[in-house]
Amino acid sequence: MRQRRPQSAPPKSAKTALVQIEKPIYGGAFLARNDGKATFVPMVLPGEQARVRITQDKKSYAIAEPEEILLASPSRVQARCPHFGICGGCSYQHAGYETQLSLKEQILRETLQRAGVKPPEQIEVLSGDPWGYRNRIRLAFDAAGRAGYRSRGSHDIISIKECPISAPLLVKAAFSASEILRSSKVTFQPLELSLFCNAEEDSLIASVFVNGTSTAGFDRFAAAWKESVPELAGVECVQQPVADEAPKQLAKWGRSSINYHATGFDYRVDHGAFFQVNRRLIDAFVRRVIADHQGNLAWDLYAGVGLFARQLAKHFSEVVAVESAPMAREALSENLQGTTGRSVTTDTLSFLNEQRSGAKPELIVLDPPRAGLGSEITSLLGKIAAPSVAYVSCDPSTLARDLREVIPSGYSIASVALVDLFPQTFHLETVVTLQKF
Repeated sequence: MRQRRPQSAPPKSAKTALVQIEKPIYGGAFLARNDGKATFVPMVLPGEQARVRITQDKKSYAIAEPEEILLASPSRVQARCPHFGICGGCSYQHAGYETQLSLKEQILRETLQRAGVKPPEQIEVLSGDPWGYRNRIRLAFDAAGRAGYRSRGSHDIISIKECPISAPLLVKAAFSASEILRSSKVTFQPLELSLFCNAEEDSLIASVFVNGTSTAGFDRFAAAWKESVPELAGVECVQQPVADEAPKQLAKWGRSSINYHATGFDYRVDHGAFFQVNRRLIDAFVRRVIADHQGNLAWDLYAGVGLFARQLAKHFSEVVAVESAPMAREALSENLQGTTGRSVTTDTLSFLNEQRSGAKPELIVLDPPRAGLGSEITSLLGKIAAPSVAYVSCDPSTLARDLREVIPSGYSIASVALVDLFPQTFHLETVVTLQKF
């Protein structure tokens, strides 16, 4: 079966090649070889034969775009979204969902093995409805004020007609904001927009990002938006951060937070605070992390607004939740009220340095950002030597690196679970439980 990708004709000087697709690579591409050189190709599948156009030809590898699928995989399906392939958000819509899960498990297993970490024979897989699952999206506005995502491979803005992986309320709110901005009713013109809703889609908060410090027209924009989208609880205007600067709130309208019901509790979540993105899987995900752990003391490091800490407090006499992000501190403290948990406002490295001679926890839960833990933290974890560690990771490469460093301090892998919080994309979440021996 032959399939052609709709695209403009390449320059006559572009180099093309016939390749056999071998396996998936973390990041959304797939490995092929052209004259022995590793060639990375998106939107193909293992076993397929494709004609590809070389877009970057480096000394040790090449990057290519598929032009024609000469032999298609039986796992190939028609992408649901008309923007797939142009939009940079999704990588796997051309694969059936069971195939997506298999690709991610293969990537996770090979990444661990390549780092010298032996995964268990069985990797548990948690999955849910692969459509309409996102409770948070971030869009940009093009020069005409239309809402869209960044394109694949560039910073260009691709205006969208739909987004089937997002909660419908988020898409509705994005289109409403775009219509208001494009009208003559407001002078306010933000660059980007971040939207977050609860699982039931009856409450929504938003952040709009602007250049400079002017907020002229913001209140009028927010009021008009609320009239169009009644679920809108609050909006903040934020100065677009430069480099590593922290976002700066310039103004706000309405509420600063919403309640998010998960695992039997209404969590307060404020503007900009981290919360898990998959509204279908949060409960199962939390249960998998907590498992059957119980005891006197647990630490929840990188606690966010307390998603894990609140549940740990049901099983431990004392829970210490560590979080440094300003936008999560108040919510974390409030979400732990009336429990055995308490919040500590500091970063994980500083906390661990201060606790080296203190009481030893029976369980440490780690949910770091994509950069992972790093050698200083893994070294301290080895010295603290908690009996159990639950490591939640959103990047298999940094996970493998950190496990390689912490396991020699006396830990073994008790279990590994792949939690597919990001269907249709290359992103994958992993929960690794370590036991001290």
